[in-house]
Amino acid sequence: MERLQKVIAHAGIASRRKAEEMIRQGRVKLNGKIVLEMGELVDPDRDEIMVDGKAITQERLVTFLFNKPSGVVTTMDDPQGRPCVSQFFQQVPQRVYPIGRLDFETEGLLLVSNDGDLAYRVMHPRFELDKVYHALVKGIPSEGKLEHLRRGILLEDGMTAPAQAELLHVDKVKSEALLSLTIHEGRNRQVRRMCKAIGHPVLQLTRVKLGFLSLEGVEKGAYRQLTPAEISQLKNLLEARS
Repeated sequence: MERLQKVIAHAGIASRRKAEEMIRQGRVKLNGKIVLEMGELVDPDRDEIMVDGKAITQERLVTFLFNKPSGVVTTMDDPQGRPCVSQFFQQVPQRVYPIGRLDFETEGLLLVSNDGDLAYRVMHPRFELDKVYHALVKGIPSEGKLEHLRRGILLEDGMTAPAQAELLHVDKVKSEALLSLTIHEGRNRQVRRMCKAIGHPVLQLTRVKLGFLSLEGVEKGAYRQLTPAEISQLKNLLEARS
């Protein structure tokens, strides 16, 4: 027996959090009856589960590592008609969706999956999955400003957790610097706001690692499927931090 929202997520309908919203909105029926409460236990092999009037079926779970280009929206559709992640996954038969977000201008590593339970764990801040960014910034930060990033920055939505900050390269002619920043939070435009707060706005931003996963071998705009061993390692890593 499994929780209803988890079964919906595993069917590739939505993330577990979104599945909970669907239940609260009365969009889910269990054996012909609308379910409004969380925590309902179901047998996916025996119970009839319907979302928006359609019976769900269990999809094979797949997870892809995508190298998102700049100028792509991290959604499966966009009302403004901008390029979005779904356009790169039209040949994938499963109904996949991005795990978390990267800004429109930000490029780099993004997981795309139909595994709602994995998505929930990767996105939830309590699991503290490290995210490594390379940020090209205006100006050359002093060691004192890097230390400020390491201690935490007071933003409009509160203090950031301590980050790892390293100066990778300096271009004195252009007055630019390349920083490596490691964080585990997922606030909106967090790295950009942190750099701006120390007086060095971001010119270009790339997420290069998520946990042990990296962009190695994946060209911009391309993706690869995670192996069973990588999925197991990722889940074990998240479980160890729960």
